[in-house]
Amino acid sequence: MDLSHDATYAPARFDTKIVVILQNELPVWKKLNVTAFVVSGIAAAADGVVGARYVDGSGKSYLPMFRQPVLVYAASGVELRRMFDRASERDLDMSIFTEDLFDTGNDEDNRAAVAAVPTGELRLVGIALRGEKGRVDKALKGLRLHG
Repeated sequence: MDLSHDATYAPARFDTKIVVILQNELPVWKKLNVTAFVVSGIAAAADGVVGARYVDGSGKSYLPMFRQPVLVYAASGVELRRMFDRASERDLDMSIFTEDLFDTGNDEDNRAAVAAVPTGELRLVGIALRGEKGRVDKALKGLRLHG
């Protein structure tokens, strides 16, 4: 139900922000894959970021989801590296996905692929950040939402 036109509707306000930044040159299937992987890191690591299980009107239970919106941004490879560096400087919680991970098939190989590359040489294709809203906004300065 769209309540955005209703003057009495006010979306929840959060002190934190969750964002995904994707390299805009990726094919759609890779963007979706990267998004799924990087947000799983946020869900696993951040206390209180996931709400309670959902239950439908028949009593069937479903897995919980994030308690707040997730914003998705697009970036060139250069912009993505700049956002990564800004997030690192601000000590923001971050999950990463590198180009090398498209060639692996399991978590152990993923970890080995990341461990084999120094930070400055990671070929980033996506990151997810969670942190205090103002700090995240400063790291994202200049980026546009994915369209």
